[in-house]
Amino acid sequence: MDLATLAFFAAVLAVAAATPGPAVVALIARTLARGRNGAVAFIAALALGDVLWLAAATMGLAALATALGSLFFLVRLAGAAYLVVLAVRLWRAPAAAPDAAHLPEPKGALGLFGAGLALSMGNPKTMAFYLALLPAMMDLESLSALGFAEMAGVIFAVLSVIFAFYVYLADRARRLVARPSAMRVINRVCGTVLAGTAVAVATK
Repeated sequence: MDLATLAFFAAVLAVAAATPGPAVVALIARTLARGRNGAVAFIAALALGDVLWLAAATMGLAALATALGSLFFLVRLAGAAYLVVLAVRLWRAPAAAPDAAHLPEPKGALGLFGAGLALSMGNPKTMAFYLALLPAMMDLESLSALGFAEMAGVIFAVLSVIFAFYVYLADRARRLVARPSAMRVINRVCGTVLAGTAVAVATK
């Protein structure tokens, strides 16, 4: 794939990724509650989800995705369920100072990776980007294996940079808040936003 096409894809992806959606909301909310702990696994899962949707688009699976609507609905429910669990735990989290904040999550990096992947695969914004928007701008069905690998590399690079920036900003904001009462407000605001996002993911 030529450099100009890759640069175009990177620019379009960067704009789409930087626009707040379910993935960004979840990433910011959990960072405000827990700091950067587990962010790498979560971001890697979100990026892998994008690569899988790119694979679906290159193989001409847009029609199949429509035909298997019930299956993708279940995937969306899994992602929404994770957001609901996170929202409830944020509401119940103790009003601790940032360094002591405790919010249980799926155990280990693998559990967090699975939750992030479910969220990415069930994200209506990601599905629309790869199955509707991108195929209209690029000929994905004739993409070579090398071209696919290059685009996958761009996905991991672009999403890692943008999502890491969101994590950095949220972590900085979190560290500026030292009072337990402020942490309680942050937890509950983020919990409410996550609950609303879960409804959007499940119903779109």
